[in-house]
Amino acid sequence: MSDLFSSEPAAEAPGEAPGAPLAERLRPRSLDEVVGQAHLLGPGKPLRVAFESGKLHSMIFWGPPGVGKTTLARLMAEAFGAQFIAISAVLAGVKDIREAVSRAEQARRQGVATVLFVDEVHRFNKAQQDAFLPFVERGLLTFVGATTENPSFEVNGALLSRVAVYVLQPLSEEELGTLLERGMDYLGRPFALTAEARALLFAYTDGDARRLLNMLEVLATAAAAGETLDGERLRGILAKALRRFDKGGDAFYDQISALHKAVRGSDPDAALYWLCRMLDGGADPLYMARRMIRMAVEDVGLADPRALRLALDAAAVYERLGTPEGELALAEAVLYLAAVPKSNAVYVAYNRARDWVAKDGSRPVPERLRNAPTRLMKELGYGSGYRYAHDEPEAYAAGEAYLPDGMPRTTFYAPTSRGLEGRIAERLKQLRELDRQAKPPPEKK
Repeated sequence: MSDLFSSEPAAEAPGEAPGAPLAERLRPRSLDEVVGQAHLLGPGKPLRVAFESGKLHSMIFWGPPGVGKTTLARLMAEAFGAQFIAISAVLAGVKDIREAVSRAEQARRQGVATVLFVDEVHRFNKAQQDAFLPFVERGLLTFVGATTENPSFEVNGALLSRVAVYVLQPLSEEELGTLLERGMDYLGRPFALTAEARALLFAYTDGDARRLLNMLEVLATAAAAGETLDGERLRGILAKALRRFDKGGDAFYDQISALHKAVRGSDPDAALYWLCRMLDGGADPLYMARRMIRMAVEDVGLADPRALRLALDAAAVYERLGTPEGELALAEAVLYLAAVPKSNAVYVAYNRARDWVAKDGSRPVPERLRNAPTRLMKELGYGSGYRYAHDEPEAYAAGEAYLPDGMPRTTFYAPTSRGLEGRIAERLKQLRELDRQAKPPPEKK
């Protein structure tokens, strides 16, 4: 996996396969060749200090694909003259871990340190992650993990407490430009790019250096010698090179978070932007529809109950029409959700009631509220004293209590004054006043 590159061409690595991907052929050979991650590699910055300190320490690199995680691990091993062992958590098991430990022990007897690089470390289960702990604590090996997922959620606390976490960022457009020029020089500049095509190429890469150089190879193969590629021609060649993300990764959840917050913040344009970004990135439209149903309940609620119906209808329309026609229904729903009044009173009320029930005892249902379909139940007093609301003035049994006997009056639902919920609030206020004016029921003898 290669990720960060310098502006100066690097020599072919000895023994490197001539058919290796361009990204592999242009892998940095020293820390000074690395472009990007200035917040970690600049003078006095954490990783620069770590390289210059002469002391290895275990760490985890967290960042999106193609930003330098594997490259930095390799460079660290080279800088300290350490043995470099790489395993992938996608393919490796306990046997591979044992073999790596055995190799580290052999190297240690020869006075050589070991850097064990674990790619996709978040894919190891708890037992596999725990297997590294004794060897890290003994100093037998320096553990370097790489992950695209948030380590706080995906890495065991015991392992996380023993490593430093460094966050790597996507490459900027300027840094991508540096890599593009280097790649073009390496290939002998077989074609040229208009400003539009260059900007489009950077948009397709999403800050991923490896993707940029892979696309460059595709363009070099498809373009005629000396051809100048404009935006339309580049789109035709890279028709399938869309901005994709791991549907279980942080980029995915960051974007759905942005969409939800845009809806909650009543910004239709931003909500539509994030919807289109996710659809363009390969998100399942039905997943997006399900998320909008959640937004309708959580953030619009009874301020506009039509929002829930519209979100449900959008999901049904997409199921019937598919792409691309059905996506218009999703756009309609997300715009409506963003534009209408907001209330989280239902969400808050539900959580309050759920927490109360979880902490409270199992209170019995009052006899007057129990159903009495049999004679025995009636003889036991089930339903006795129940007041049928429709027979009361305004179809409301003022003063009646529907919570368990002995339970203090608790307000879970506090409607806002926004949208339809404002009318609900007024209605409940009137009913509470009727309760206040009602005479208390006579005590049972």
